[in-house]
Amino acid sequence: MTTAVAPTPAMTAEDRCDRCGAQAYLRVELQSGGELLFCAHHAREHGEKIREIAVSVVDETHRLAEG
Repeated sequence: MTTAVAPTPAMTAEDRCDRCGAQAYLRVELQSGGELLFCAHHAREHGEKIREIAVSVVDETHRLAEG
């Protein structure tokens, strides 16, 4: 039996940081099955803790440098 996993969609301007409400650039899948979204600022601030609890991380902070 094979289980298909849907790809995580790219984040959009509608995805908001769970901490402050700014545009999210980091999606964190938790071991519990939930997810958290962070702006670049809060992703940096909480980076160490994020790595401890994350199953996977989608980091789109590179989009901030695109012009």
